[in-house]
Formats: sequence, C-alpha cells, structure tokens
Amino acid sequence: MHIGLVGLGKMGGNMRARLRDKGIEVTGYDPNPDVTDVASLAELVSTLRAAGGPVVVWVMVPSGKVTRDTVEALAPLLGDGDLVIDGGNSKWTDDAINASRLGERGTNYLDCGVSGGVWGRENGYGLMVGGPKPAVELALPVFDALRPDGPREEGWVHAGGVGAGHYAKMVHNGIEYGLMHAYAEGYELLEAKGIITDVPAVFKAWTRGTVVRSWLLDLLVRALEEDPTLKDIRGYAQDSGEGRWTLEQAIENAVPMPVLAAALFARFASRQEDSPSIKAVAALRNQFGGHAVEHAGPTSGTGSTH
Repeated sequence: MHIGLVGLGKMGGNMRARLRDKGIEVTGYDPNPDVTDVASLAELVSTLRAAGGPVVVWVMVPSGKVTRDTVEALAPLLGDGDLVIDGGNSKWTDDAINASRLGERGTNYLDCGVSGGVWGRENGYGLMVGGPKPAVELALPVFDALRPDGPREEGWVHAGGVGAGHYAKMVHNGIEYGLMHAYAEGYELLEAKGIITDVPAVFKAWTRGTVVRSWLLDLLVRALEEDPTLKDIRGYAQDSGEGRWTLEQAIENAVPMPVLAAALFARFASRQEDSPSIKAVAALRNQFGGHAVEHAGPTSGTGSTH
C-alpha cells in the first residue's frame, strides 16, 4: 500500500519511519525542505495517483487552523473514493466540517486520535478512529502498521462515526491529566516530609507489582533518574487544549470531573509568577485577622498588570 503523509515533525516523521519499516510505502510532504519527499501537496497527490487505486493521505499537522487549511488545500486535488485521515489533535467538532468539505467531491474522511508520543515509532501508537466503516477498512493496513504489535483490539478501536476518534482521544487526554497530577502530588509529598531518603527509588519500586504501575509511572522514573530532584525543570506546565475541551463536555453533559478540573487549573496556576488570587487571599487574611503579608519586592508583582 502507498499513502501520503502531510506533516513530518516529531510525530509525523516517526510515523513515516514506522510505516516504512512495516512495509507501507510512504510519500511525505512538509514545508521543511530537509525532510520532505515532494515539493508540494499537488506533487504528493500526483505521485499517489500514479501508484493506482484510491489516494490515501494522512494529515499530521497542528490542530486548528493549520489542519483546516490543509484539508481545504487537499479538497480540490482529491476526488471520488479518495481518503483523508486527520491524525492530529483536532477538536472533534471540526471533523464534521472537514468531512462535509471533502464529501463535496466524494472524498472520504476519517478522524484518528493518536497516542504514543515520541515512543510510538518503537512501541506503536494507540489509535482511536472515527468515520464510516468502508473507509476504515480501506485504511486497515495503515492502522495495523502503526498500532502496537499484538491483537488489533489492544491498541486500536473503530470508536464510531465521524468525530468519535478525536472525541475518544480528548477524553483519553483528560484522564491523562488526572493521572499525571496524581503522580506529581505524590512526588511533592514524598519530597516534603523528609522521611524518605530516596524518592526516585520509591517510584521505581512502584513500577512492579503495585496497583499504581503504568507507562506514565515508568516515564516519571526515567525523568527522576535523569534529574532526581527535577532541579533543571521549571514548574510551568502548558496544556494542548484537550483537557479544556474534555471539561467543557463534562459541564455540557453534567458529568462530574473534579480530578480533571483540579489538574487543569493546577496547570493554569503554574504559569502565574505572582498569583492575583493568592494576593487577594493574603489581603483578606490581613484585613480580618491582622495576619502579616509579604510585600512585593523589586521583581515580584510582575506576573500580571491587572
């Protein structure tokens, strides 16, 4: 099978390599001339068309406008029976729009949530697919090459119609937020007490035989082995947006998700050098109880101008 892959960054580049290792022929396009196989999307589609059969293009670019623009650019180049797979972290509500645009020319569309990060080339990727069954069957050789070795149902799922793949990945990432923060809170408490003499060793011991073992725990152990006190890492955590989307869905569907909410808000707090809300708490404690406040120095108070 011969497919096109648009976007050859960390994830896309590794996916191209894994697909080729598994016997799938891949022609990749990226604006970076150092990594691309062809000079344009038009050349990509022309190359695939010459190979015969339906054209299959996997899109692996940043979510939002970049993905929408890529779909828009591909639409006039493709036609009846062709297939576009969006494997990025797109919001699930974008999928119906993309499917409709491509469907104007008879082109099929699948959304695929992908998990596995930079380790996917070696270990395989967890795949959550949304879209019509015939299009899924057309792309099965690609999914089989990308997913982890073993039974297909372990690491791959046809989750439902268009949007279901990205919706499943969104909830997956919401769970991930909570798991990561639970490990992080445990790390801070182990460090804070002082009774534990080797915190990294405790986490490493937990990786075998305990109910909290997981791949995320393995990765935390790896991080602690490289930097036992995390002294080289700033306490600042970004979010990709999927935690926010999951929480929005929780509110819309009246599903309580306090763990995700706490983890997401903790990330927001990590970006404040001088928290306005904690300033207000300190001022209130001073007003009602006469509690001392720490006055702003020459470098504090710069986190907000409000």
